[in-house]
Amino acid sequence: MVRVALLALVAGACAEAPPDPAAPVLVFAGPGTNQNDVAAVEALLRADSLRYATVSARQLDAMDEAALRAHRLLIVPGGNFIDMGNGLAPATLATVRTAVSHGLNYLGLCAGAFLAADGAYRSFNLTNGVRFGFYEAERRGIRKAAVLITAADSSRREHYWEDGPALSGWGDVVARYPDGSPAIVQGHAGSGWVTLSGVHPEAPESWRRGMTFATPASEDQAYARRMIGAALRGTPLPHD
Repeated sequence: MVRVALLALVAGACAEAPPDPAAPVLVFAGPGTNQNDVAAVEALLRADSLRYATVSARQLDAMDEAALRAHRLLIVPGGNFIDMGNGLAPATLATVRTAVSHGLNYLGLCAGAFLAADGAYRSFNLTNGVRFGFYEAERRGIRKAAVLITAADSSRREHYWEDGPALSGWGDVVARYPDGSPAIVQGHAGSGWVTLSGVHPEAPESWRRGMTFATPASEDQAYARRMIGAALRGTPLPHD
């Protein structure tokens, strides 16, 4: 009996506390996420005084639909989308998909956009079977770049891009890459509002070392804050 009680105590000590249910925003920070991007997203949330909680893969696995829908927005940042999907239980992928279809909003940045789509990898499939490929720069051997993005409101900005998707075939187009393919899209997945970005407007100045941008990082980040606010409220950005 003493040994059983001790094991239960150790297990309880190792368990992660659930995310704060009062936080409107959840930021996924599990395996596969780029922790620098998690920090960049957190910095913007703090700048707008938006209450948020980070969520690990273990915590997300432990959440049911009701626990997820206690929050208004799930943000999945950049990183390795294959590792992200493999780090979550299959049932969790389905739970997130159901929660979004019933009203949880979702913002996916780069890898988070890939994870939202259908694929030959484990994913949330919020796009009803639509798959995304990489932006065409990837085929030319370019892994990261300053890419000029044209928004539907005709504003133009150079955003940091790194192995991001072209978001063709799903949603309304908010902004386009130079080749005309969608760089930012938005749309409904059931009752949830989904915003996906193939670029990183949230990227801080430190990511730009060795690169030349015509658009200041502060201007790109202001756009990212606008995108986060719209995703949280479930309201559309100007689109084609």
